[in-house]
Amino acid sequence: MLVVLVFVGLLVLGMPISFAIGLAGVLGLITIGGDQFVALGPSKMFNGLNIFPFLAMPFFILAGEIMSHIGITTRLIGLANLLVGRLRGGLAHTNMMASVFFSGLTGAATADAAAFGRTLVPEMVKQGYRRDYACAVTAAGSIIGPTIPPSSLMVVYGSLMGVSIGGLFAAGILPGLLICAACMAVIAVGARRRNLPRAETRASRAETLQVIRDSITALMMPAIILAGILGGVVTPTEAAALAVAYAAFIGFFVYRTLTVAALFAMLVRTARITGVVFAIIAFASIFGWWLSFNQLPQAIAGAVTGISDNGYIAILLIIGVLLIIGMVMDITAILIILAPVLTPLAVQVGLDPLHAGIVFVLALNVSLMTPPVGACLFVLSSVTGERIERIAVQLWPFLLAELAILLLIAFWPGLALLLPEWLGFL
Repeated sequence: MLVVLVFVGLLVLGMPISFAIGLAGVLGLITIGGDQFVALGPSKMFNGLNIFPFLAMPFFILAGEIMSHIGITTRLIGLANLLVGRLRGGLAHTNMMASVFFSGLTGAATADAAAFGRTLVPEMVKQGYRRDYACAVTAAGSIIGPTIPPSSLMVVYGSLMGVSIGGLFAAGILPGLLICAACMAVIAVGARRRNLPRAETRASRAETLQVIRDSITALMMPAIILAGILGGVVTPTEAAALAVAYAAFIGFFVYRTLTVAALFAMLVRTARITGVVFAIIAFASIFGWWLSFNQLPQAIAGAVTGISDNGYIAILLIIGVLLIIGMVMDITAILIILAPVLTPLAVQVGLDPLHAGIVFVLALNVSLMTPPVGACLFVLSSVTGERIERIAVQLWPFLLAELAILLLIAFWPGLALLLPEWLGFL
């Protein structure tokens, strides 16, 4: 109990999540066996990182950095606007559709929120949208990125729990598309009440062909990643490396907007982002081992089943735990600490480990857009200058729609596992 209180106290004091987990984990080792057990720390950290699929994460991050730098964002926005811009609230629909296209490039909700916060939100405001509503639409769409592959959370879960990462990628496609459809339905329902604008002119044939031509190179990268992994041709790590090579080739030789100096800066940013994530993973390995040593996973499972032996209630409790903790803590750290705790419980109540993984990822993604500490809200607030509480007020209809999709995926295993089964991962 002391270890958990120390961990929470350090977070409240504002200590970075990786160091808070690490200090709490070291304290846990001391409570078990004194100074001698502290010597176990380095080996636990190394073993936590010594997982080959983790190499995919820096490659995916670098590929997203390159594709964003060379102007892919504006090309994908142009394609989305071509498809749905004529609808009432067309730019809001474009925002959501662009999130689907952009998901194959970064796999990070905060990256999507920052990119569209700088580009689409000002344009929406210029066309008559309220800024808080434009930010809410962007926040709602941002979680599509880490749901549709590639997704770093899926890489972490699959590596830790021994679940096929390709299977998780396949399982994420349909929920991501359903989230997009649900959010577009929310936009459509409120479009007339809000008097949302729509494009008055239709693109000419020449403009349409130009937009399609510009977007093909952008859409090829997620096609390479998904076709390679889901087709069993390459591993996720190999697919990520191919994505970097493709992005660099496009940047240097097709668009000619990528320079060696810019690439070096992207490598530095990738190293920083990867270092933060890997520090969390390493320190969380110590904390997770302490949890297992004290049989806390079994105690939590017993507490949940003690409340109700109904599988649906247990699943709701698991989702509730993930959503609540996700509001105040880094979601990668949550997954590393709680996946070994909650996955056996989910399996016990009837979920396949792959199904449990996609439910965990969806729940944690939704928590990124929930106050008080939703990461996407903070990113959008800093980028646009809009107050978080004003964004949160406009966000509730989208949040309810996404929670509905989360529950649909959680309680309908056939829907969640449709693509993994079809592609032979189950």
